[in-house]
Amino acid sequence: MGKKENVIVGLDIGTTKTCVVVAELRETGIEILGVGTHPSDGLRKGVVVNIESTVESIKGALEKAEQSAGLEIGAVYVGIAGSHIRGQNSLGIVPVKGREVREEDVELAIEAARAIAIPLDRQIIHTIPQYYVVDEQDGIVDPVGMAGVRLEAKAHVVTGAVTSIQNVVKSVNKVGLEAKDLVLEQLAASEAVLSADEKALGVALVDIGGGTTDIAVFSEGSLKHTAVLPVGGNYVTSDIATGLRTPLAEAEKIKIKYGCAFMPLIPKDEMIEVPSVGGREPREVSRHILGRIIEPRMDEILTMVQKEINRSGCEDILAAGIVLTGGGAILEGVPELAEQIFNVPVRRGLPIGVGGLTAIIESPVFATGVGLILYASRNIARENLIRMEGNFINRLFRRFRQWILDFF
Repeated sequence: MGKKENVIVGLDIGTTKTCVVVAELRETGIEILGVGTHPSDGLRKGVVVNIESTVESIKGALEKAEQSAGLEIGAVYVGIAGSHIRGQNSLGIVPVKGREVREEDVELAIEAARAIAIPLDRQIIHTIPQYYVVDEQDGIVDPVGMAGVRLEAKAHVVTGAVTSIQNVVKSVNKVGLEAKDLVLEQLAASEAVLSADEKALGVALVDIGGGTTDIAVFSEGSLKHTAVLPVGGNYVTSDIATGLRTPLAEAEKIKIKYGCAFMPLIPKDEMIEVPSVGGREPREVSRHILGRIIEPRMDEILTMVQKEINRSGCEDILAAGIVLTGGGAILEGVPELAEQIFNVPVRRGLPIGVGGLTAIIESPVFATGVGLILYASRNIARENLIRMEGNFINRLFRRFRQWILDFF
């Protein structure tokens, strides 16, 4: 296997599975070249609790992705989540030099917004600009070139526990990979499943994973609120195992194959086969019994999401409704149950905006992996533009200097 230029790799280390997505940046767009997944058991609620198990999981997904893409992978963009993640809005204020806002003023204002008091055991992962205010004129997306004497930057600052972040990076490095950047998982997923119109109108992304449920609320095109709840699909699996007296592995299979979170969708007379524990014979159980186990737990998870959105004060800005993604969103009946709870339109979020192996990644499970690719490609494009602008200005300056020298 060789290496290719313009290749971006996303690594989603989840509580139940690790996913690696390989893509190439082409003139025609982003092409998915390969995908690899592997079961994960080194994390609890999104936090690394066993580095060796996490390393083995990354290694397994990496090998499959390399074989699928026919490439050797050396660097990845890593998704990060977990109950240690915190998000808060912050305000940075600076005076405008020269009475016209320049790029330097914007950078200083964002830096001022970053200057929040956080404990020594936490570090900033993202500082995401929301909007700017120039002399009390608010809602400005790009203030560069505007006249004014005072610039304010409203930003969303995401922090995480230093040790949890270090353990993720350490696990990635142990596989022989470089972590190019750490990206909040719901922020990455939003790149893959949300449209610009939804972000402008107001939408909440709810990523239901195995160990956590991640929330990101957007309005007027910017990120307003993030949160991570320490509940997920594993709780549903555990309830099924207990309620039906079946092994956890079998409970997961039953959930995927027969699970439904909305009782009205379940046929009345349908029966399912349930393996027993201790070598006992399998039993036939009504699918309605399975539904009566799943629906209350999913109702509880979605109600926790609703309470978090209400607590943030964002409940009245969701004109575009709720978008569900992650492995938990695959479960039949989840959108219907969510519509009853939130009383707004709800849909499943599938990755969009890429080509190549689209049939493989067309699932909420791959939202974060594909989103990491899109997030990275956008940042690379911005860096290239800044570099090109810098090179152009340097060339212009050199020509001007040479013209002065030649003239005199």
